[in-house]
Amino acid sequence: MVTATALEEELRRLAGSVLDPELPVLTLDDLGVLRAVHVLSADSVEVELTPTYTGCPAVEAMSMDIERVLHEHGIRDVSVRTVLSPAWSTDDISDEGRRKLREFGIAPPRGGRPAGPVALGLGPTRTITDAPELDPVRCPSCGSADTELLSRFSSTACKALRRCLSCREPFDHFKEL
Repeated sequence: MVTATALEEELRRLAGSVLDPELPVLTLDDLGVLRAVHVLSADSVEVELTPTYTGCPAVEAMSMDIERVLHEHGIRDVSVRTVLSPAWSTDDISDEGRRKLREFGIAPPRGGRPAGPVALGLGPTRTITDAPELDPVRCPSCGSADTELLSRFSSTACKALRRCLSCREPFDHFKEL
């Protein structure tokens, strides 16, 4: 186990305060994508960042914002390295991040998924199923579990579009990964 220095912890706090470009209600720390900050020399830092999925278009904006914030705090040389292992999952979203999503009107991802490989089924796209959901997605406005999937994708690939059947409001759901 490598212990971070006080300077690395301070720089990590600064880098972690950068807002996610797609969900600006969350910081990178809330999202859990910032893995580490390493001080290489007096004015050189390497930041490890894990994208929410391979090919996430927001990584470039996140990297530039991290570089900007650390440059503003006197670090001359900042490099941001993409780290794919361990892969990011929605379990990495902090409790504070989940609270912020809910307050912003986005249903946070459900938790408690078992670790390990995930079985995937290929077949026609279906939005309605007869089987009840074991852990239903709750409406962020009224809290009702009586919701339906309208589209597997919303404004970003990591969100689905749902509707509450109680209050009739549509809302985004941050999908579980």
